[in-house]
Amino acid sequence: MAQGALPGFRDFYPEQLAERAYITGVWREVMRRYAFVEYDGPPLEPLDLYRRKSGDELVGQLYSFTDKGDREVALRPEMTPTFARMVAAKANSLRKPVRWFSVPQLFRYERQQKGRLREHFQLNADIVGEPGVTADAELVAIALDVMRELGLAATDVNARVSDRRLLEALLLHSDVSVDSLPAVYAVIDKRGREPAAISREKLAKVVSSGAIADRVEAVLECADVETLRSHYGQVDAAVVHIDRMSDYLRYVDALGFSEWVRLDLSIVRGLAYYTGIVFELFDTAGEFRAICGGGRYDTLLEALGGVNLPALGFGMGDVVLGELLRARSLVPDARSRTDFWVAADDDALMTDVMSVASRLRRRAKSVEYALRPQQLGRQLKAAGSAGASRAVLLKRDRYPGGEITVKDLRTGAEQSLPIDEFINSLD
Repeated sequence: MAQGALPGFRDFYPEQLAERAYITGVWREVMRRYAFVEYDGPPLEPLDLYRRKSGDELVGQLYSFTDKGDREVALRPEMTPTFARMVAAKANSLRKPVRWFSVPQLFRYERQQKGRLREHFQLNADIVGEPGVTADAELVAIALDVMRELGLAATDVNARVSDRRLLEALLLHSDVSVDSLPAVYAVIDKRGREPAAISREKLAKVVSSGAIADRVEAVLECADVETLRSHYGQVDAAVVHIDRMSDYLRYVDALGFSEWVRLDLSIVRGLAYYTGIVFELFDTAGEFRAICGGGRYDTLLEALGGVNLPALGFGMGDVVLGELLRARSLVPDARSRTDFWVAADDDALMTDVMSVASRLRRRAKSVEYALRPQQLGRQLKAAGSAGASRAVLLKRDRYPGGEITVKDLRTGAEQSLPIDEFINSLD
């Protein structure tokens, strides 16, 4: 009995690989427009690299083992630790800001569910060395430009943005204790993924007060800068953060994406290392998991690589994105696009068929021909199955004189002309 792929892993048949190539091709094209350069790292890293970043909790989700050199290693579950290590190694010589991206395959042993497998490909984009909010606006614009390039619109996808510093200031103003902040963040992070009554119950429990929970809920209901200024403009600790958010949204507007972005202070990102503006991309219909997420992590490079540089970045996986594109019928036709099929009506012309095919390929054309003798009718039928748009016919009574017939396989129209004239017309 044939053995299938491991649970959570995918076989990429030509059609599936074409879809993946389309997505990664768009990723690379958009990153080129934003002057990012591509890098990569090893798929296997020391286990301690991830333990230092996320603690032992993450270790249980990794494909980890002890190698033949008695080293604890793991298949990479994310790219940020590798990125931090690489930037730290050459921090002094790198031009700032660093604008790097990668498209790694990542692995994590976790429960399979819609939009989440045990392996996936991911676009990682990071900016290092720029503390200003202009970089935050640039980052979200990149993610949204990918959506636009894939054929999605602001009616399909939006970016929900927040700022960890702003939220912290408002929570402290609402009498949430410093010690309770991590637990409050955890509750907020799950909002929308569980019934509102349960979230409310959990929130009241961690803040130990229904009144404080009410004030937290009021903070989270603020959906624009004007409301923030109206309710919290006199809170000294929050003013600078409100101003920063205002600037951020103004820069996003200048980059052409204001209609895609909305303020949502419940976006905290589950990872503790985020230090500033954060965002997640969601489909507006709410059918799928987050498409993309990221933000500012100004202290992470120092923690992982010993280099004190401000940084921010995002990750965008191919699994949810592929599901969304298929649901919106935005995946291009993956069928082969063969330019020419070369055929002959005489088996003795086989070497001539191969020679013509070779000449066409040197003109950067996609060319196929029958690899064994066949009747001309069967060859043309195969050409149609291959998706060829035209057939180049070598006929026994004309080809010896240097003439070929070009047949349009969609309309049936034919044209006879010298082979050299035809080849030269393809320049």
